Parts: sequence; C-alpha cells; structure tokens
Amino acid sequence: MNKQPRRPMVAVIGDAKLDPADPKVALAQEIGRLLVESGCRVVTGGLGGVMAAAMQGAKQAPNYAVGDTVGILPGYDPAEADQSADIVLATGMNLARNIMIANAEAVIAIGGGAGTLSEVAMAWQLRRPVIALAAKGWSKQLGATRLDHRQRQPDIDDDQIYPAHTPTEAIQLVMRLIPLYVRRRGTVR
Repeated sequence: MNKQPRRPMVAVIGDAKLDPADPKVALAQEIGRLLVESGCRVVTGGLGGVMAAAMQGAKQAPNYAVGDTVGILPGYDPAEADQSADIVLATGMNLARNIMIANAEAVIAIGGGAGTLSEVAMAWQLRRPVIALAAKGWSKQLGATRLDHRQRQPDIDDDQIYPAHTPTEAIQLVMRLIPLYVRRRGTVR
C-alpha cells in the first residue's frame, strides 16, 4: 500500500461578511490558491467573506483536488456552507467551533473582528504559528504587536504573531514555521 504523507491543513480566518470589492476578498483568494499550490489544504469556518474567498482561491490552484477545502460550520445545517467547501462539518457548536484551530498546523488571519481575535487566541494557546496579514481589522493590529518576549526554543519565537504584508510572504512563513511548531504539538499553555 502506497501511504502518502498527510498534507498540512492551514486555517484561514477573518471577516465573515465582506463586500465583493473589498481588497480582503482578493487577499483571501490568493492565500487559498497559494496554500494549495504549496501542498496544503485550506480549513475555514465554512461561511462567507474571507472563508469563502480562501476556499474559492484554493480551487483555482492548478494542483487543486477535491478535499482541499474544509468548512467547519458553527450550526447544524450543512446547507449553510459556502458552495466552495468540499468537506462540510456542521458542528452545532456555535462559537466553540473555533476549536477548528486545533486541527490546523498554522493559521493565517486576514482582517477580522471579535471572532477572528478569539480564533487567534485559541491558536496561540494551542501553539500554532499565527500569520497576520496586514489587512484592515485585527490581523493588521496583531501583526504589529509583539505579544510576549519570552523565548521557548532557540529557533522560533513562541510568543509572536508573525506579520505578513503580502500573500506570498504569508505562505513563505507558513511553510517555514510548520516544521518548527509541529515538534510542540499537544502542549497547551
């Protein structure tokens, strides 16, 4: 049996409601496409805004395959998912579904409000690398802020949200950081 390695899942979080002309839509689409091109899968909250745009972008990658977009919904109805989600998990967990972060090897935040801030905090507690794209909302503010100056390992700065100014920079950070952070799985602050 030819066993292939599991592809990393990267959570893309941010604004749930966006005007189609909002620049965050294009950013999220580019992030989704670049993630799949880099061999990752995209996991989101499965609804609109940044979530839908990231999954739509993932489907534009030349190496896209069914199963590359995962939507983890807060409600019970799978029909609420954006049509770009290949795999839909209707959890009925409401805000507690933010635990989707536990299944991601990294998190990319694009803008966002209170829900995004909650997901970033969860990722930080679960020791997942968080990349904050410089887009209006919490991601821009968090990317400009150093959360803590403690060093946990010599090769990574554990208490940092990594800022990125472009989608390409965000993907480069994800690919560099995932192998460093995976060693710390299962450790919660």
